[in-house]
Amino acid sequence: MEKKLRQEPNKLIKIVLFGPESTGKTTLSRQLAEYYNTVWVPEFSRDYLQEKWDKEHKVCEIKDIVPIAIGQMKLENTLAKKANKILICDTNLLETKVYSEEYYSGFVDECVKNAAIDNQYNLYLLTYIDVPWEADDLRDRPEQAEEMFLAFENTLKKYKKPYITLKGDKETRLKKAITEINKLL
Repeated sequence: MEKKLRQEPNKLIKIVLFGPESTGKTTLSRQLAEYYNTVWVPEFSRDYLQEKWDKEHKVCEIKDIVPIAIGQMKLENTLAKKANKILICDTNLLETKVYSEEYYSGFVDECVKNAAIDNQYNLYLLTYIDVPWEADDLRDRPEQAEEMFLAFENTLKKYKKPYITLKGDKETRLKKAITEINKLL
């Protein structure tokens, strides 16, 4: 299983959108991929959990974390082969780790934890909670947005991951993200 959670070697600049639910990560992922004429890696758990909800009317359970992590890395490794210098990731295993810890009283599968810490990205774009909340079948903690944001930010600090915080409207966030990514090119 550990091998399924590792990044395949490549020379891409890897950017991760990182932060609580409903903070604009998918929108910005699409915008950045279009701007840089590359691909973006969607959040595997969205489709996985939506299908679970539609079939069983159940939300994410602890047993779903490993399949979600494996699916996310498979998707990332597949799309990395199609990327043009930059790979934009709507999420990564470190985000999966944070959600697991927050939702399951600190628990995270050891293999997921190790891969989440070891996999390398050039820049994390931490999305702030200053955009309107958009409810759907899977989002469930609007009242804990600030607590979740701090969990994400503290994780980046704890593991010394390179990051910037994005605040403001879509245009402001996009401009700041492009400025920071261009420094890596």
